[in-house]
Amino acid sequence: GCDGSVLLDDTSDFTGEKSAKPNSNSLRGFDVIDKIKSQIEKLCPGIVSCADIVAVAARDSVVLLGGPSWTVELGRRDSTTASLDTANSDIPSPLLDLNDLITNFANKGFTAKEMVALSGGHTIGKAQCTTFRQRVYNETNIDSSLATSLKSNCPSTGGDDTLSSLDATTPVLFDNHFYKNLVNNKGILHSDQQLYSGGSTDSQVKTYSTNPITFDADFAKAMVKLGNLSPLTGTNGQIRTNCRKIN
Repeated sequence: GCDGSVLLDDTSDFTGEKSAKPNSNSLRGFDVIDKIKSQIEKLCPGIVSCADIVAVAARDSVVLLGGPSWTVELGRRDSTTASLDTANSDIPSPLLDLNDLITNFANKGFTAKEMVALSGGHTIGKAQCTTFRQRVYNETNIDSSLATSLKSNCPSTGGDDTLSSLDATTPVLFDNHFYKNLVNNKGILHSDQQLYSGGSTDSQVKTYSTNPITFDADFAKAMVKLGNLSPLTGTNGQIRTNCRKIN
């Protein structure tokens, strides 16, 4: 859920979600959240949760990169624990096929349409070599020039943590090029290309590839729903003073 659990650091008797396989050496920006929290605590201590900061920062980062805005409902509280096992089991693998992706998101209450829209977040960000090596070396539905380029940066053995942009066309813009890339077999991850591989989501990908306004609207709507995924409210949880540890 959206409860700031991922921000908790490991301790001598606690292993948090940062160590989960999908997050390790992948999820970044914790120092940015720390800086925001520090400034907010100076102005209104004990009021704004780390979970709310993450939700607002997600929206603002998209806007700064040219993407849509949306209203972020506030009032989340911070968890006092985290689950390594849940992070490992619930975060979708980059190796999933389309039906498994649909099921994975459905388990959290999201439709296939919302899943495709949220996947557009991969218009920014990077992926480790280990997450797309199988696609580059073993799959045929990949643009040959892209495969050649990725192989130069991701050898068949070694270099697991080497990064490549998920959207090589406009890597620092939030736009619809992610979907344009899929239509041209230029998806970096197997799971991304599955969205346009002769299946039930092809038409939606095609629509987003030619209609950025529709994508922006659907993405914003889905992000509102994502931000309201199992939040802690009322007297549940706490307002952490330091986002990296419980009070």
